[in-house]
Formats: sequence, C-alpha cells, structure tokens
Amino acid sequence: MSSYRPFVQVVTLAIMAGACAKPLPITETAGACTPVHGADVCIWTRMHGDTVLAVGATIPFKSIEGAAPETTMVWPPVAVAKIPIDAAITKQTGLTTLTMYWEGMGHPPGPFMTPHFDFHFLTVPLATVEAIDCKDLSKPAALPAGYGLPDIPLPPPIAKMFGVKTLVGLCVPNMGMHALPTTQIEAKDTFRSSMVVGYTKGLPIFIEPMVTRDMLMQKATFDLTIPAGGGLTGLAPRHFTATWDSTGNRYRFEFTDFKTGS
Repeated sequence: MSSYRPFVQVVTLAIMAGACAKPLPITETAGACTPVHGADVCIWTRMHGDTVLAVGATIPFKSIEGAAPETTMVWPPVAVAKIPIDAAITKQTGLTTLTMYWEGMGHPPGPFMTPHFDFHFLTVPLATVEAIDCKDLSKPAALPAGYGLPDIPLPPPIAKMFGVKTLVGLCVPNMGMHALPTTQIEAKDTFRSSMVVGYTKGLPIFIEPMVTRDMLMQKATFDLTIPAGGGLTGLAPRHFTATWDSTGNRYRFEFTDFKTGS
C-alpha cells in the first residue's frame, strides 16, 4: 500500500491546486484616441487573459452632432481620424487601423447622397491604403453573396469636380473599391446603414460600417451583418454591433468572433 502513497499525494495536490486557481479575468484596455468634432474617438480592446474577445471604438455623441454641414464635396475625401490599433491586437483580429470620414453631402450612387459617416476598419497597413490611386482597377474574382461592385457614371458637374467620368468599382483614391449590398445600390430610397467591404488589386482591405448621421442621432443600438466569402478568407471579425451607451452618451462599436476563413 505504501508504494501508492506518493501518487495519491501528487493527485491530491494537483486537485487542490486546480480548485484554488483563479479564473482569468475579462478586462478592457483603452487604446489610441483622436479628437473628432470636439470629442475623442477611441479604440478599446476586451481581453480574456491574453485572448482578444472584442475590438471596438467609442464614438461620442458630440462627435456626431458636432459634424458641420458641408456645401462642397472634397475629392478625394479627407479622413477626420486615423486611429492605430496595437500590433499585438492586429495579430489576433486582423484589424490594423480605424479611419473615419464625415461625408457631409454624401456621395454617389444616389441612395448614398445623404450626410453620413464612414468607419473604415482596415485589415492592411494604413500606408497600403493611402497609396491607392485607382489606376489599378483589378476587381476581386468573387464578391460576398448579395454584394455588387458597380461602375458608377458621374453627372457632369461631379465628374468635372472629381476629374473622372466613372468610378470603376466605386474606387476612391486613398480608400479603394467599395462593394455594397446590391439591394442598396439599386434602391430608390436613401440608405440608413450598410456594411461595406473594401478592395484594392482584387484583395480585401477594409470592413466599413457606413451609417447616416440621422440614424446615429436616434441613439439606438443596431447590428450590421459582416458578409462571408468574396475573398474575406483571412483573419477578420464576423460580427458587428453598435451599442448606445446612455450613461456615457456615446456609441460603442464592437467587432467580435474573429476567425480565419470564409
């Protein structure tokens, strides 16, 4: 019997150690911030130990209501914020940078000619996107189901302003091509929100919640579907929620469910 005693003692100690082990805490870490229309838009990360559960951005209501009306379009559009995401977080999520745009007059095609915000969550280095000049008009071999990448002829006044007659694949310099749900491209009514997928040289480069100012002014929580397939086979989030935080008077944009594959 004595020959079994050390083994029993080891097992007992292991069980006791496991019982005493504390569960890993879930923590939220603040990231970089940039002032937008009088308030700071900030990146944050929710972690379970060393594992990323969510990457998000706080969008203060002041940044939304403080956006001034615009009377002329700027081409190419200029970002109101470029907020880096920590490299260690990028390794687990695929997200590198948030670039935020205020489209005070909207932009073509017709359903999107209304004041709105573009929130580009890049999946490539910022320098890659800023080098896009829309001279390489290669389109992806496949798009997510239900998405289109149209060539948009511009009305003469806008074409003269932009110096281009047609936006091939809705390509915008310093941004890339914009794939949109076909139901919205063909709609007669003004859009309210959309999840856009960006491309350059046939490869995906960003995921973009695009939301009208009117919708954000309602202070309501909403979800947008991140499409599967269409080249989105790398590491990327699969779920997006915008939660209205009445206590902080802000939205909390949140990406979760990070996976590799379509």
